[in-house]
Amino acid sequence: MFKWGIKLRLTISYLLLILFTMPVLSGYLLWYFYQHNLEILTSSLLTHAHVTEHFLETYMAGPNEKSRIDQRIKELATKTDLRVTVINHTGDVLADSWENPATMENHLQRPEIASSLTGHEGSSIRYSSTLGQNMLYVAIPIRNDNEIVGSVRISSTLAAIDAGFNQIKSTLLIAILLTSFLAILLSIWLARKYTAPLEEITAAACDIANGNLDRRLHVRTGDELELLAHTLNNLTSNLDDKINETIAETQKLDLILQHMDNAVILLDRYGKITTANKMARDIFDIKDAMLNQHNMQVLGYSQLDRGVQQAAKQGKSMLIYLKTNIHSSIRVFQIFIAPITATENEITSILSVFHDITALQDMHDRQSDFVANASHELATPLTTIKGFAETLLDGALEDSKLSSKFLTIIHTEAERMQRLVNELLQLAKLNSHEYRQQVKLKATHVTPLLYAVKDDLRTNAEEKNITVDIQANADPIVMANPDWLKQILINLLDNSIKYTPPLGKVLLTCLQEGHEAILIVEDTGIGIPATDVPLIFDRFYRVDRARSRNAGGTGLGLAIVKFIVEMHGGKIEVKSSVNIGTTFTIRLPLA
Repeated sequence: MFKWGIKLRLTISYLLLILFTMPVLSGYLLWYFYQHNLEILTSSLLTHAHVTEHFLETYMAGPNEKSRIDQRIKELATKTDLRVTVINHTGDVLADSWENPATMENHLQRPEIASSLTGHEGSSIRYSSTLGQNMLYVAIPIRNDNEIVGSVRISSTLAAIDAGFNQIKSTLLIAILLTSFLAILLSIWLARKYTAPLEEITAAACDIANGNLDRRLHVRTGDELELLAHTLNNLTSNLDDKINETIAETQKLDLILQHMDNAVILLDRYGKITTANKMARDIFDIKDAMLNQHNMQVLGYSQLDRGVQQAAKQGKSMLIYLKTNIHSSIRVFQIFIAPITATENEITSILSVFHDITALQDMHDRQSDFVANASHELATPLTTIKGFAETLLDGALEDSKLSSKFLTIIHTEAERMQRLVNELLQLAKLNSHEYRQQVKLKATHVTPLLYAVKDDLRTNAEEKNITVDIQANADPIVMANPDWLKQILINLLDNSIKYTPPLGKVLLTCLQEGHEAILIVEDTGIGIPATDVPLIFDRFYRVDRARSRNAGGTGLGLAIVKFIVEMHGGKIEVKSSVNIGTTFTIRLPLA
């Protein structure tokens, strides 16, 4: 994996350290041994030189004495292995314990002799070709009355020192080789010992990098490696916690995204769809195979594509409105488009959130229709009243019959306008949250209300000779406002009487099924066409406007009925056949 691993580098480092220090130490020991022995030998030779110099003081007094020096020196040499040489101040050899002085050359240029003739102790080492050995020469001056008259030189072979030096050198070489071998083994062992925790940490780091966040280290070295392992464990634990938190947040956001009521579509900066939540897939039939395709291919809305391009270009969020036909149904969306930027403020994707405002738009349209219808319904009686009033003011008032007719029309239209205003006010009250909170619901018996409503509209029924019957198999109790509940029955019964021909019948039925109270208003009237049945609860909707006006209808009665029923948690259904009759069924939960 690596060209030079830590283990190999540690092994080589330990080996180089030992191989460098051992020769240096060995060299120093050899040098110290040699110098120490040399100093001891030199000191010994100097001692012998001083003894010899003291012995020769009487022999250096005159020529006769000097002639006997060589003999005395040779006699002394028999008692020691040392070589003794006596030289006069001119460098001539006067005596030598090993050689004939007459055959020896002048020694004035010998270093040790030259140093001694100047009054100092001199020494030197030279190789003797005669003996084939290194020799140590020590010379001191010979004085006579403080005058240097010659020099005495003591020399000794260095064979013993050289032999000891060579023996120690061989021993040290063997020690170096043995130490080097042990150093290699020790280096390998130490390298393994010190790199084993690192290898464990490296293997653990690789596992963690590969996603195994459960991996933990158990290193007990008592040094920085143990601290590193502990730190790596803490880092892994914190990373695991952060990843779990991120996964939890991602799952939470994904759960919210998938179950939110709004469709959410994520696009890249080029307009390709990358992600869509469940609502978006359901509304726009987006399949997995459609992902990573351009939105124009998947949705086909050029208005959305322009908005995405504009948001990507300007880097600003925006709102657009889209009206489209989905599954044969008109849908209106308010689309929030926002760019998503990276850390470098580079736009990476575009978020689009589709708010379905179809119901809101429908409510707005209904409100507009309501205002228009209300204005129209109010304008009609007002126009009539104004026209007949102007006719009366223009002179028709003098004609009693005509004025009476006109005043009757004005009174009728005023009553119709009053009914319209009252029902509008009632709808406004029902729409008011504060008003609904003030009205208290209580346990109410339903059957007595049927008889009360029948009595209230008895006159209207008798005028058309219509029979109103009540069939009550039970007396259910519901949580309701009695006035509101009575208003429902009055509106339904009044409509039945209005649109039932003379000699017709109306049946009021009260039942109890399970946890519901059922109220049925059934007549034998003119009926409602099937195409108009789904629309009869809309405000101001009337099947036959001319006939409804003649009957005094405002188009708000059934809208009020449905509103009140739903406020009580109930449902209202209608079944009708033309020229056969109409049946309204109300279901209310029991108290």
